[in-house]
Amino acid sequence: MGRARGAAGFVTYVRSMVSAMDSDAHGRGKAGAARRLAGYSALAGLLSALLVLPLACVAGVGARDSAEWLLTEPVDLGDLATPQRSTILAADGSLIATFYRQNRVDVPLAKVAPIVAKAVIAIEDSRFYEHGALDLKGTLRALASNMGGSSGPSPQGGSGITQQYVKNLLYVNAESDAERQDAVETTPGRKIRELRYAIAIEERFAKDEILEKYLNVAYFGDGAYGIEAASRRYFSVPASKLSLNQAATLAGVLKNGNLYNPRRNPEGAVKRRDLVLDRMAELGVLDAATAAKEKDRPLKVKITETKNGCTESKAAFFCDYVQREILTNKIFGKTPEERERLLWIGGLTIRTTLDWKVQNAARKAILRHVPAKNRDGKAAAQVLVEPGTGEIKGMDVGRDLGPDQERGKTWINFAADASHGTSIGMAAGSTFKAFTLAAAFHEGVPIGERITAPSGYAPSGFKDCKGRDVSDTKVLTNSSDGAGGKSFSLLTGTWNSVNTFFLLLEKRVGLCDTVKMAKKLGIRRADGKPLQEFASFTLGFNDVSPLRVAAAYAAFGARGKYCEPIAISRINRADGKSIPVPKADCEQVIDKGVADAVNHVLSGVFTKGTARGLGIGRPAAGKTGTVDNYSAAWFAGYTPQLASAVWVGDPRGGYRHPMTNVCLPTHCGGPVFGASIPGPIWRDTMGPALSGSPAGRFYRPPSMFFRKGSGEDNVKMPDVRGMSIDAAIKRLSAMGFDVKVGDHEYSPRYKEGQVMATDPAPGASIDPGDPAITVTLTISKGRDPHHTPDLPPPPDHDSAWPNSPWEVP
Repeated sequence: MGRARGAAGFVTYVRSMVSAMDSDAHGRGKAGAARRLAGYSALAGLLSALLVLPLACVAGVGARDSAEWLLTEPVDLGDLATPQRSTILAADGSLIATFYRQNRVDVPLAKVAPIVAKAVIAIEDSRFYEHGALDLKGTLRALASNMGGSSGPSPQGGSGITQQYVKNLLYVNAESDAERQDAVETTPGRKIRELRYAIAIEERFAKDEILEKYLNVAYFGDGAYGIEAASRRYFSVPASKLSLNQAATLAGVLKNGNLYNPRRNPEGAVKRRDLVLDRMAELGVLDAATAAKEKDRPLKVKITETKNGCTESKAAFFCDYVQREILTNKIFGKTPEERERLLWIGGLTIRTTLDWKVQNAARKAILRHVPAKNRDGKAAAQVLVEPGTGEIKGMDVGRDLGPDQERGKTWINFAADASHGTSIGMAAGSTFKAFTLAAAFHEGVPIGERITAPSGYAPSGFKDCKGRDVSDTKVLTNSSDGAGGKSFSLLTGTWNSVNTFFLLLEKRVGLCDTVKMAKKLGIRRADGKPLQEFASFTLGFNDVSPLRVAAAYAAFGARGKYCEPIAISRINRADGKSIPVPKADCEQVIDKGVADAVNHVLSGVFTKGTARGLGIGRPAAGKTGTVDNYSAAWFAGYTPQLASAVWVGDPRGGYRHPMTNVCLPTHCGGPVFGASIPGPIWRDTMGPALSGSPAGRFYRPPSMFFRKGSGEDNVKMPDVRGMSIDAAIKRLSAMGFDVKVGDHEYSPRYKEGQVMATDPAPGASIDPGDPAITVTLTISKGRDPHHTPDLPPPPDHDSAWPNSPWEVP
């Protein structure tokens, strides 16, 4: 009884103090602040006297110091923030995936329908704009309850919006179960702790700012944190479009996000909504008739699922690559824990390099040739990189991202290195021959240089970069997609992919120089270990990823400029500030002329080599790759605008499950070569991916790479008759020819000023290495004055030069 009477006296005394404090709740001047702080100080002393034991235990201070402690701003207040969801976006700004631990999107109060604030204040804290950090009535009830011996709050609760915001803020920033439990425990100590933060927040922020923060931190059930996520979750509208009925429903959910969940418990949600509407009418926010009308309305819920992570993304493996880039790259944080927090709660907007046109073309092409659930268990992976920028435009594995035990799914990103997809890589086969070719050109070997390649060859005289002998006694032979036993030039040896030819070429330029060339072009093992250096390096036994091969071939397309592949173009935090991202660090690693020579040779693979018939109607270059024992097959190809590498194999292991006698939609029976399935995937991707974009061109290699008189390096003279002088000169000059204008003559077929003849004639076979050749143009003067009858024009001048990779687009 005595304690109860003491409590009553205490309440009477405190009422006058808090009333004075409430009168200054909006005062932002020095005088108002001083009066408010004085009131808090006096109240803090009283609270300390009554709650000295729990306060001392929880806060670690004695009653004598409690007032000072209560009024001191917590040192971590500025560090507390609400977890935000991060989004990964394509290059065009469209959504790829969302990452969150709490589905939340902060919005300013101005983007929340005004009726929401009215509904929330009415049911949660009707005196919010009148009191300071403490709601007098609620606090007195809580204190009286504590003094009566109860450690929990009264049924009505005693916390206002500011203290509710504090409780939620401390909870969402908790990093352990113990901290989360501490944030919600129903003890006097927690109340005092919340009050301390509430006092600091009331001093730091205006009332509207506090309300905004509360609406963004509060939990609305069903995994929706904050008013924006809740409105989109339950009603599929932004918070700015919420109706009165919807606002009242969400305001009601705040009391208990599980009990009043509109999806799981619509009856409970309606009862709580009606209570909110009645309270709004009681306070004069609504008239009784409006409240009654709204209560008669049925609850209409329209659920929107917010997907979390990459598994349901339309670009799942690219998404997974971006995720792993953030989680493994120290540019995003010193420790794995820092990087994980940044991605999952940092509210990042991650703009990537993904081009949906390219991505969708890659996905469609892979699934057409290697369906995700094919009966042979085969898989395919493809990466597309932009030459000159290193930007990854597309990446796909042709399966769904998920447990490997489920048919048609895998967690392994076969397109990327182990650090970005747990794949240890795959042997790349003859795609590595391009690096030996580049090394040869780097050392000045001419295109027409001939080497007699035997049918079998035991490599001898090979030394690695440490000078160690790495010769092999095993006889290496030519696969059935190449030939041997005769003399080949760099052109024909490449077009026919002759193993023994490239082993001898590698021996000539040096194994170490070949390895160094590959490294210059970004090639490294997928498992992160050093490249293995043996005589058969040029045959592609090192396990690499399609990403690395695509980036290397992109360097050829960019005339020798290598760019480290990148998937992220920029990242902004929730506050709009940008953070550093990995750079492509583009560098000219080989001479342009060397790259031009490689392009010249590899472009012939489509017309005279192992990829005949796989052209895409524009200048392109590439190389097939068939791995030893048909354990896998590759194709790497490029244009000046886009490079791609395709792998097709068996995730269970290519040597145990080789690419022989497989039956897939476009190939059934027999072994799989680089041109059998990977090449068509490449073709069916690149065509749609580049449709509508101007065709680029390759450049004619310097004359030093051509050997006069070999004949096999010749090109056909294009037909420029009927063109203007300028157009003809532009076209021929782009091919590397010297051009001069010769005589002007009358012509019954061509208009005045048009080219009427050339020397050499159209279709002539010309050795581009012959400096004596200059193309001479004869120009029409029109019809002669003797009225020679008109003749029909000749066939289209492009007909003599179909699909040339050297012509001006």
